[in-house]
Amino acid sequence: IVNGAVIRNGDRRGSVLLQNKARVMREKDVVFPEQLKSAGLRVYFAVMQLYLTGEIEGPYLDHASAALAEAIGETDSPELRNKLIETSAALAAGETYKALSLARGLLRMDRGEHG
Repeated sequence: IVNGAVIRNGDRRGSVLLQNKARVMREKDVVFPEQLKSAGLRVYFAVMQLYLTGEIEGPYLDHASAALAEAIGETDSPELRNKLIETSAALAAGETYKALSLARGLLRMDRGEHG
């Protein structure tokens, strides 16, 4: 058992199966505090914390709301502003996975990528 996830060996070498509902992230999708150099990264980090803890209110939501407000205040892009508002709406609805997916898209927009 790892952080509430019941893990079992899979049929093939190097594969594992989750036996219950668990929040899992790949290392490449994890952002660390020392990496928070942009508003987009701060939004992603705050949403990631909500997703991983399973919380939909409290201090992590306050942190995410503040990061979103900061990012909205910093952008001149209507497209980015709309994505931030969409992310905020997903959080308000308690849809942390959807909000995390939207926040991942914000990071691509931060880097000038599309899609």
